[in-house]
Amino acid sequence: MTDVPGGGPSPVRVLRESYEALMAVVEPLGDEESWVPTACTGWAARDLVFHCLGDAQRALVALHTPASGPADRDAVTYWRDWAPDPTGAANGRRWSRVGASMFLCFRQLRALYLETAAAAVRAAAATDPELRVATQGHVLTAADLMTTLAVEASIHHLDLVPHLPDAPGPSATGLAAVRTTLDGLLGRPVPLDWTDEHYARAATGRAPLTETERRSLGPDADRLPLFS
Repeated sequence: MTDVPGGGPSPVRVLRESYEALMAVVEPLGDEESWVPTACTGWAARDLVFHCLGDAQRALVALHTPASGPADRDAVTYWRDWAPDPTGAANGRRWSRVGASMFLCFRQLRALYLETAAAAVRAAAATDPELRVATQGHVLTAADLMTTLAVEASIHHLDLVPHLPDAPGPSATGLAAVRTTLDGLLGRPVPLDWTDEHYARAATGRAPLTETERRSLGPDADRLPLFS
């Protein structure tokens, strides 16, 4: 199923298009390009690819981990557990940098990421969207899990490309899922004429707010980033 009857694209389609868009950036990268900086503090492209490999591995595990209990999170509330954690973030940065450095050449990491991401997409397509699955201590429907994965992939896609001028951008369906998620966390549609890309960056702390934007957001400005 590629679309929801009478509605928008299905979570399977959103995940597939988000992952395939990110894979299209990673696939042509050579060893030299893998060292370009990203929008993630301290990470080169290869470090971010290693992190995205972990996301794809988690997707595969979750899609094959049925849960017996009721769902306690959906595609929006999944992100509400996030809280600023400078120590944890620093440890995570070191983990990805060390992990990525264990690959003797980037093509090995690139190949593993591409085959794992493709496998995650195939697994999603074969999974009942209503199946309850477990991940990171929570239970979601497979459909909601797919949306969270697409949101993370789309945001990291934006992180990966600032110094890759010829790279394609994130999928439109993935960025739309990011907007829907952020609006859900904010509790209303954002009252600014932001593109999906800028909204994704600004609401996750990747782009600073101007004073005009702060005035338009009012008290909600102090709630940003909604997650990182």
